[in-house]
Amino acid sequence: MKTENVSDTKKQCVVLAAGEGTRMRPLTGSRPKVMIPIANRPMLEHLLCACRDSGIAEFVLVVGYKEQAIREYFGDGTRFRIQIQYVRQTQQTGTADALLTAKPHVRGQFLMINGDMLLSNEDITKVLQSKSPAIGICPVADPRKYGIVTVEKEGVEMENLVVTSFEEKSDKPLSSLINCGIYSFDTDIFEHLAKVTPSPRGELELVDALMPFIQTRSLHAIETPSWVDLGAPWDLLDVNMNLLEAHPSHIAADAVIEDGVYLHGNVSVGSGTVIKSGTYIEGPCIIGNNSRIGPHVYIRGTTAIGDNCHIGHSTEIKNSIIFSGSNLPHFNYIGDTIVGSGCNFGAGTKVANLRHDKTVIKVGGISTGRKKFGAVIGDNVAFGINCAVNVGSRIGNHCSFAPGARIHGDISDGTVYRE
Repeated sequence: MKTENVSDTKKQCVVLAAGEGTRMRPLTGSRPKVMIPIANRPMLEHLLCACRDSGIAEFVLVVGYKEQAIREYFGDGTRFRIQIQYVRQTQQTGTADALLTAKPHVRGQFLMINGDMLLSNEDITKVLQSKSPAIGICPVADPRKYGIVTVEKEGVEMENLVVTSFEEKSDKPLSSLINCGIYSFDTDIFEHLAKVTPSPRGELELVDALMPFIQTRSLHAIETPSWVDLGAPWDLLDVNMNLLEAHPSHIAADAVIEDGVYLHGNVSVGSGTVIKSGTYIEGPCIIGNNSRIGPHVYIRGTTAIGDNCHIGHSTEIKNSIIFSGSNLPHFNYIGDTIVGSGCNFGAGTKVANLRHDKTVIKVGGISTGRKKFGAVIGDNVAFGINCAVNVGSRIGNHCSFAPGARIHGDISDGTVYRE
């Protein structure tokens, strides 16, 4: 494959953002996975800004599921100092098909990146500046749930690696290195994509188009250790924590901080937000625009609260993500929990976040790897007063619970619990 000097042309990136993200349900019921907020910004925004900071000016976004949310938020990219074009993948039939939809819009050497992950601009730059074709790789503690890559050193420099094989998810992986979902390609990749046939799971897989390069030892491997997986809802909490810890304090000029409010550490407060007396906030914490906090609220570190939220009297929130438009107005406790948009918690409703035996919490039979985890709560969920939500609950969208309800396990969308 020929290599073009990327410094001689505007750098381009194709971002795959067409999927729903079924493992993120119920959070993807009303938004594509890439629009799930972390530290009050969609995960896709974090990724696009990292790409921009690595020198990429033009983006082609491959969209599909609930694409209007992406188009409306990012527009033509001007607000983010980038240029964006959109192409639609009508049916999500695999990564090879997704990249093929972008063919008319790319030229020379370009990046392709999955939109549902995070990478540092330093690692993106390494892939951008590498020989093409190239793939980002990263070692993980448990590679069994990922696509595995094996590599060999080529030449005298240890960092000069070539890919020797791909392996699908396996209980006995050949390597601890996984495919991170970032690639450097030249336009002749499209010749190979056109020859891909459906895999055993019925999809057109990008990795199948890379086999000729593996056979000729021409697919380079670039280590991208900053890669962060965002596969399940509980993954959001650790990422949110890391992003908030790096986020500087900022109080909007028109925010109102009443006397008797205590802010400790990095705390950001958005435009039009009012924080009432007696409220105690430990950073890192971010609060969006036009929210009402207090009086007498306790917000513990690594919490993100979106726009137009009401967190009221004697409510405590710890290490959680509260989407925009949700209300926890009085005597609520939320710990290690993700709350969707438009939710309302009746007085005294609480979410537990620790088992009595202190063992790792499962959600839907899947281990979160966490001893402290509350619940995943979808959009537009209404709780009556004094509801109790048990650890590991997953509550679907548009549910309603009568006062005093005990809630546990998987709750389907639209469920109504009556007295």
